[in-house]
Amino acid sequence: MVADVGRKLQNEGRLRPVDLARGHGLSTQAVRNYEEAGILPAAGRTPHGYRVYTPLHASALRAFLALLPGHGHRTATAIMRAVNEGAVDDAFRLVDESHAELLDDRRTLRAVERALHDLDPATVSETAVQTGSGPGVTFIGPLAGRLGIRPATLRKWERAGLVRPHRDPLTGYRVYDEAAVRDARLTHQLRRGGHLLEQIAPLIAQVREAGGLEPLQDALCDWRSRLSARGRAMLAGAAELEAYLRERG
Repeated sequence: MVADVGRKLQNEGRLRPVDLARGHGLSTQAVRNYEEAGILPAAGRTPHGYRVYTPLHASALRAFLALLPGHGHRTATAIMRAVNEGAVDDAFRLVDESHAELLDDRRTLRAVERALHDLDPATVSETAVQTGSGPGVTFIGPLAGRLGIRPATLRKWERAGLVRPHRDPLTGYRVYDEAAVRDARLTHQLRRGGHLLEQIAPLIAQVREAGGLEPLQDALCDWRSRLSARGRAMLAGAAELEAYLRERG
């Protein structure tokens, strides 16, 4: 009996929640949740109060699922809600903002790649000075001079957590080991590229977590791949969104 009702509805171009759910690998509860969130247009109802969907709902669901990988759940939801409320320009603005974020991420990646390329390990070692504190260290004056900045700038970067010099236990002077010199040079390159200190901080943290510049190359390759995948996902999402907009008329 239930199967007969389902076939009748499909023949009429109407879908039960279970039909829409199965066609997209979802649960019926997920479909109901999407409708309540405004991702899908409001469903029609049978005389007995059961939800009935149409091919337009299926198109909306395809658009939302295609938008998810490129825009994330929150933005994809906001886009679909705006479209379903007739605020198409708001939906386009949200899409544009996601593309702007992706472009900003690409620019940051390029800036980091250029900065790493400019960090020649040989030139880093030139700043090292042998002292009684241990091998391969330098003080604030020589390092600032090598970078062409003021010692006060290095102290500012230290307060921001970007550079972590040690203190000589006898003199109290700041002592920069190879890792601190590396972080100072990377910060300097990124500042020259126009990045703010708060934008540089997570990148320096990634270098430290990776254990240096060379291991970071793998992280950058992964970062680049994820940005490319997101860009392609945005294209796929745009195609499905356009199809939904055409179907809505």
